[in-house]
Amino acid sequence: MRLFPKPLIFPIAAAFLTGAWLLPTASVNAQQQSSPPATAQPSNLSEEKLDAAAAALEQVANLKDEYEERIASASPPDREKITEEANSALERAVTDQGLSLEEYNSIIVLAQNDAGVRKRLLDRMDQEKKQ
Repeated sequence: MRLFPKPLIFPIAAAFLTGAWLLPTASVNAQQQSSPPATAQPSNLSEEKLDAAAAALEQVANLKDEYEERIASASPPDREKITEEANSALERAVTDQGLSLEEYNSIIVLAQNDAGVRKRLLDRMDQEKKQ
């Protein structure tokens, strides 16, 4: 059973599986995209969007850990309900930062493929942890 079955959540979930989003290998959905939307090109990726993506990434990672444990320990009939709850929580974690799921996913894909963007994103995440 997949943890997060909604198509828009696949890149979000894939972003956290053993740090895979740091590797150059993109998720299946990302590979199917011909190119990321214009909002996620390195030249026009605003600092605000990058800050929002870093904050969302932290929240999504925490939610992933929490819900993986809950799903693993749940009875089979409860797993679907918890999975739906997880999907909603993941979507809120992104949208509460002012990003659409598409913007967030495109920033993650861009970070997978562009070392400069990846470094900027990781630097922001490190700064948030220090605060």
